[in-house]
Amino acid sequence: MNHGERFVFIAEWYDPNASLFRRYELLFYPGDGSVEMHDVKNHRTFLKRTKYDDLHLEDLFIGNKVNVFSRQLVLIDYGDQYTARQLGSRKEKTLALIKPDAVSKAGEIIEMINKAGFTITKLKMMMLSRKEATDFYIDHHSKPYLNELIQFITSGPTIAMEILRDDAICEWKRLLGPANSGLARADAPGSLRALFGTDGIRNAAHGPDSFASAAREMELFFPSSGVCGPANTAKFTNCTCCIIKPHAISEGLLGKILTAIRDAGFEISAMQMFNMDRVNVEEFYEVYKGVVSEYSEMVTEMYSGPCIAMEIQQNNPTKTFREFCGPADPEIARHLRPGTLRAIFGKTKIQNAVHCTDLPEDGLLEPSSYRPQDICCGLKFL
Repeated sequence: MNHGERFVFIAEWYDPNASLFRRYELLFYPGDGSVEMHDVKNHRTFLKRTKYDDLHLEDLFIGNKVNVFSRQLVLIDYGDQYTARQLGSRKEKTLALIKPDAVSKAGEIIEMINKAGFTITKLKMMMLSRKEATDFYIDHHSKPYLNELIQFITSGPTIAMEILRDDAICEWKRLLGPANSGLARADAPGSLRALFGTDGIRNAAHGPDSFASAAREMELFFPSSGVCGPANTAKFTNCTCCIIKPHAISEGLLGKILTAIRDAGFEISAMQMFNMDRVNVEEFYEVYKGVVSEYSEMVTEMYSGPCIAMEIQQNNPTKTFREFCGPADPEIARHLRPGTLRAIFGKTKIQNAVHCTDLPEDGLLEPSSYRPQDICCGLKFL
């Protein structure tokens, strides 16, 4: 590694006190993991070069939100040609769609996606209408099996993801394997379709073939126009709320946590990735303010990066799921409840892998107080 190498980005931060966006030049030095910031408008140093262990090279791509010393920055452009050439030349986004037959295996599939070097930048569990499915399969309208495709893809929830890496379209197709699962088992036995698919239609997952298809399909599932896209799958009955915290997402634990929740007998009936700002988090955690000494650190952790919000269902889910999450302090959890989520995946009382509903009456309140239309406006939950 070139220890003198540096990458430069233009970043924006929303200043809530002044109600305006401030623009910075963010410099990252991969040799020692240090950062530096310059105020663009005032042409002065805002942060002297300082070692910062929580920012990594894989976090640096246009459109991502990064947290630098509790300040959430949106990377909006490259700061110089060298950075654009080195980090922007081959980065691609594509759609990864887990089909209804493999939603129960989402944890294992996401684990494979992470291990293959992809970053998940958007995620939502959805239920496609017949019209949406018809639009999705526009390239198959002349095929005799079109109706079977549509019936299958609308038969249950799907999980749509936007995934990012170098050569994402090609590499995702390679990870998927041949479209026919039987052929995949013969020719690419380690592929997703070989491991989780059944045949040529019930083949676990989908990926676009080209830049044009990827752009069209991502617009269908994650519209840029401000409309909602396909409906989420939240049921708002007999449910509780769980949020996988940003540190667990960045550490690549999402797949393992989803698998652990399924194996414990809980159903994930809705799921979505989102980014919260400080105001959202303070509202969400309001009940802890003045009660829990770690309140401020809890807030900072929750808006430090993307979270995954889930609706969990089971008989008496609030009590049983809270017990499965374990004590808030992972050290205590490892001593008293070693099989719980926080014991296995938590690091500290702040970075303890998951938030779960504490009170039975909040199980419905937390998911349903943020209605589906709120998500479309960039707010919080299902």
